[in-house]
Amino acid sequence: MKLAEALILRADAQKRLEQLKGRLANSATVQEGDKPPEEPTALLKEVENISNELLSLIQRINKTNASTRLADGTLLSDALAARDVLMLRRGVYTHVVSSASVVNSRYSRSEVKYLSTVNVAQLQRTVDKISQQFRELDTKIQEVNWSVDLVD
Repeated sequence: MKLAEALILRADAQKRLEQLKGRLANSATVQEGDKPPEEPTALLKEVENISNELLSLIQRINKTNASTRLADGTLLSDALAARDVLMLRRGVYTHVVSSASVVNSRYSRSEVKYLSTVNVAQLQRTVDKISQQFRELDTKIQEVNWSVDLVD
């Protein structure tokens, strides 16, 4: 199995667990004399089975990430960390650009005037640069994900 396939299975297992959580909540209590829509015991057993599958997948994914290198020699786990940080940085800069770009209409001179304290154009260029770095790194990561086999 390729790493990318395992990542898809991991996401699917996480979604199934979240769905089971909701189904369990709907079946956890009923009005006296009524039956639950689904048997909670069976749902809990399914939660345990999926949790065990998920644990195995995550462990194998982590081992693969820690032992796989990109074409430039960077460990996949390090590249993933760098991509996460790029995404966080981009989010901060985008938020500042958005906040500084708000146009406040004034109806009279007595109303408060707001001024931007940052260079919006320069920050937007930074956002664009970070976005490009993110896309390039993400492409390299995806390439490896579809080419490397999952470690046992």
